[in-house]
This record gives sequence, structure tokens and C-alpha cells, in this order.
Amino acid sequence: MAHHHDHQHHHEREHDDEHEHPHFHHDHEDVDWAEMGPMLEAQAELFTPLYERALAWLAKQQTDPGLVVDAGSGPGVVSCLLAETFPGARVVAVDGAEPLLERARARAGRLGVADRFGTLTGELPGVLDDLDYPADLLWASRSLHHVGDQRAALAAFADRLAPGGTLAILEGGLPARFLPRDLGFGRPGLQARLDALQEEWFAGMRAGLPGSVAETEDWPALLAAAGLGHPHTRSFLLDLPAPTTSRARAYVAATLSRVREGLGDRLDADDRATLDRLLDPDDRASVHHRPDVFVLTAHTVHTATKSL
Repeated sequence: MAHHHDHQHHHEREHDDEHEHPHFHHDHEDVDWAEMGPMLEAQAELFTPLYERALAWLAKQQTDPGLVVDAGSGPGVVSCLLAETFPGARVVAVDGAEPLLERARARAGRLGVADRFGTLTGELPGVLDDLDYPADLLWASRSLHHVGDQRAALAAFADRLAPGGTLAILEGGLPARFLPRDLGFGRPGLQARLDALQEEWFAGMRAGLPGSVAETEDWPALLAAAGLGHPHTRSFLLDLPAPTTSRARAYVAATLSRVREGLGDRLDADDRATLDRLLDPDDRASVHHRPDVFVLTAHTVHTATKSL
């Protein structure tokens, strides 16, 4: 499935917006979305408790919206939670990958919300011009940071809001933790070192985006610059303690194996060996078997409202 250059950034994003996924891949242009879909969906499902709390908080700010837009929806797990949270709303899932939107439509069908669920295929923020109506709630979970000019994108998002409408941006929070600091072999503090490499990678990704603009990531200030008022910020915890579920374990294994693929060459030999042990299904000390694996992370949501 070949995509021209401008689309590849969308494909990087798909792995971290909804799914707390590290961003690195070998060749973004050849991502098989039909194949990736089930994994992305499973990982978003793991985060459902966090999303449910975030959406309950949102529902107190924006009551009874008519149109809710999920900008950068992926396979539609959160889109369907939005439909559940706002039973009177029509929900439109927007994404650049049509195979993921197929999954979103199928999910809406299974959950009985297909009659008020639509999808729109295209790149943010321009694709939002294709919406028939302004949105009462526009949710963008980790999709904004894959647009070169985030300030301009926020202005475009704000432009698509109805008067009194709310823009909700999920950006930032805390890096995930899966393992004890000292995990019994290798140098302690592995995950902090992986975080540092991911930050470096992320800065490079941002710098390489078309029309990239360096920006102080003060989200409430950027929302205010887009002409929106009444800012609110809140962070939501995902806390899946050890001993954890097989689903959480699969998520940890998938996440660490992507880090190994994408950043392995930037690790020193000791950390690379540690990561290889952690990923070896035949090793009792791997994340596939060890009893102390957990998932702990936080996501931050920033909201602001368009004046009436």
C-alpha cells in the first residue's frame, strides 16, 4: 500500500495517538494498516479505563453535543467511547488510513451506534474542511503533534467548532512504566534511558515534518492563541498493577519490541542485551513470563471553548 511522502507522517502518528505506542517504524510508507489494525485496537482497548475517565470529565464541560469529531481516530476505539458518552451525538471519526476507518465502522456496528457514526478519510487539519457541520466537540488525541505547524492546526480546529463548542487535545502526560527500576539483570534504569532516546527521536520527527514550526508546547496558551477561552487541564492515570493481564503483557511486549526495532542501534550493548532478554519468549525473566510486569502511565487533556 504505497503512499506519497506527505502521508507518511500520518502513519507514524497512528502508532502513538490513541495507543501510547512508541513512534518508530522502519518504513512508514509500507505500513499494512489492515494488519496493524487489530493490534492498535487491542492496545486502545487496554487504555479504555483512562479514556472513560477523561470523557466523563469532558462530559461535564460539554453537555449534549450534536456533532462530535475524533480527529486522528485510528481504529475508532475512542470514537465509539465518545458515542457512548454522548448518546445524543453524531460522531465522525477522521483519519488518513482508510483500513483503520473500516475497523471503526465495524466497531460502531457491533456496539449498535452505526446509525449515528460516520467516517472521513484524509490528512489533518485540511480534511476537516469536508465536515458538513461545525463540531460541538472536537477531540484530538496525539494527532496534533504530527502536524508541522501546530499553532496553525489549532486555529483550523477552532475554525471547525460551533459557537460554544469545545476543543479537547490529548498531548503529553508521563512516559509509561512497565518494570521495576532494577529488574534483576543489566543496568538499572533501562526505561529512563529508552525515554531519552524516544525524546531525541521525537524531536527529529517534529523537525522533519513539512512546514515544521518550533513551538513552546504550552497548550493552554496555544488554545488561547487560537481564540478559545475557559481553559482546563487534567491528567488521567492508567494503573494496571502486577500481576497483570495477558492483554497488558502483550502490550508491553509489543511496545518494547518496537523500541528494539526502531532504536536498537542507538542503545549500548548492555542495554541491547537486556532488551533482548526481556523480549525472549523462552526466557523466564522476559516480559512474557515475569510476574512483576505492570502498566503505569498518565495522559494529559487540555480543553478550551469557542465563545458564543
